[in-house]
Order: sequence, then structure tokens, then C-alpha cells
Amino acid sequence: MTDTTGFELRSVTRVRQGRTVLDSIDLHIETSGITALVGRSGAGKSSLVRLLNRLDTPDEGTVRWRGADLGTTDPCAHRRQVAHVAQRPIPFDGTVADNLRVADPALRDTSIIDLLGQVGIADRAEQNAATLSGGEAQRMCIARALVSSPDVILADEPTSALDGEARAGIEALAVDIAGQGVAWVWVSHDATQTRRLADRVIVMNAGRVLATGTVDEIDTHTDEIVRRSLTTEGEG
Repeated sequence: MTDTTGFELRSVTRVRQGRTVLDSIDLHIETSGITALVGRSGAGKSSLVRLLNRLDTPDEGTVRWRGADLGTTDPCAHRRQVAHVAQRPIPFDGTVADNLRVADPALRDTSIIDLLGQVGIADRAEQNAATLSGGEAQRMCIARALVSSPDVILADEPTSALDGEARAGIEALAVDIAGQGVAWVWVSHDATQTRRLADRVIVMNAGRVLATGTVDEIDTHTDEIVRRSLTTEGEG
């Protein structure tokens, strides 16, 4: 069963090259379903996601995962529970099976086929990873993220480099994986995609969290900036 205590950010500030990219954020992120982080470019979405995976640490405040301060936890152990999928697929040298074994060198052939079957590319195990299409490569990266049986996948605009058909395939895969109990924190600039996918939405602007809620709650929010975050004119 998915633990819904999730992430807790308390007075979190992050400064990069003299610029405050996250400004005194207090936020709870549930770890069930799909939570979308939205807002214009530079709002702080990717910076926030990097804190959740300990790729960065806050300059002020604390980030907690299931009650434990991430600053005191082992990053490798944490990343087995909280996996990451980048904006652009990053294949390593070798076959697709070799790529999955980067996450676990002892991974058995049967497990590899099971994981690749879960993401719809079971017949690609022995294919050179560099020859995959963009959508197939992203599926492979998701399979690689699933090797450690994570509780959460952090996805930083995972479909932005894909065409329409590949994008739809990854979205359907995300919904399927979420239905199996693996939560997503999904950064998106695509308002229509957010409407299709999100169980909850976090709206960011200028390093701050402006609102959290369902799509309907964001649509009826009193702040126009929040409402526009789920319209095409609010994308950036």
C-alpha cells in the first residue's frame, strides 16, 4: 500500500548563483496517484524536484520523506524509493538489458523481460539502446527507474521531447503505473496534459507555491495567475 505521508517541505529556500529559486516554501506532497507541478519557466519546479531526490539540498529549511529529514538519510537508499526520469531519455552504452542492469547488475533475464513488458517493449531487450526511438528510450528509462521497486517516480517533463503518439503512450503508461501503486510527481508545461493526468496540482510562480488542489479547484481559484496555470495562455 502506498504511504500517503509523503514529502514535507518546511521553510525551504534554495539560492543558485545569487538568485533565490525557491523562497520559503511550506508544502506537503502526497505519494499516491499523479501530482503535477505547473508554472511558467523559472517558477522553481525543477529545483523543487531536485530536492526531493537529494540531487540538491536546501540552503534553509528541511525536506522530509515519511517523517525523516532527507539531510540525514543515505542518498542511494533514498533514490531506491524515489526514482527519477529525466526530460530527455539518457541511454547508456549497450543493449536495453544492459541499461536496466545499470540499476541492478544482478538483475535476472526474466526480471528484465517482466519490466520491459510492463512498459511495452519486452521485445527490445537485446536491441542496442542507442537505436531506440525517443518514445521507446523513455519507456526504457522508466523501466530502469522501476528496477528498485520505487514508491515514487519524479518525472521532469518526461514527454516534452516526444511527438504526439509517443507522448500519449508515456501518459498511458504513467496512469497504468500509478494504478499499480507507484506515485508520480510530474513536472509539466503542458496544461492539457496536466488536465488529462493530474490527481492533484501544485502551482508555482517565482519560487513560491501559489496553490495546491485538484484541477477543478485550480480552475475556480480566486487568483488569476493560478487559474491561468491550466490554460494554454498560462504555459511558459
